[in-house]
Amino acid sequence: MTGQFEATFEVDRPVEEVFAFLADGRNDPEFSPRVLRIERVPDAPTAVGTVFRSTVKDAGMKTAREFRVTALEAPVKIRWAEVSKNLITASEGGYDLEPLTDGRTRVRIYNVLEGHGVGRLLAGLALAAARKDAPGFGARIKAAAEAGIAPR
Repeated sequence: MTGQFEATFEVDRPVEEVFAFLADGRNDPEFSPRVLRIERVPDAPTAVGTVFRSTVKDAGMKTAREFRVTALEAPVKIRWAEVSKNLITASEGGYDLEPLTDGRTRVRIYNVLEGHGVGRLLAGLALAAARKDAPGFGARIKAAAEAGIAPR
């Protein structure tokens, strides 16, 4: 089974700064409690081809994850694809950012989840959980971005 979840929210910070915060995947633990550790390879500014390697905890199990940045269009678009082999992967995902007239930013995040092998049986449950948590996930990203980016 393959399916998508998404969330849209507004961050009270300028689009360029929100883009920079989100493009640095090392900020993910600030809003995703499942991310236990993450590193950027190479350790240089994020660009197309950059890989983020992480250890995450899902359903009580630790797994290694690798995401490759597939598109980066400052300050409005970030795309990734999971290249690690796990039971359930995010075959594609991304952020779409839109500057608002009052210096805030509208952000849309999405991920396409795909099950592999036995994971095909579990993908529906994972997708349902991700969809249920999507508004909360958006709220956590908003809070982390606003805490991590000084107001103007």
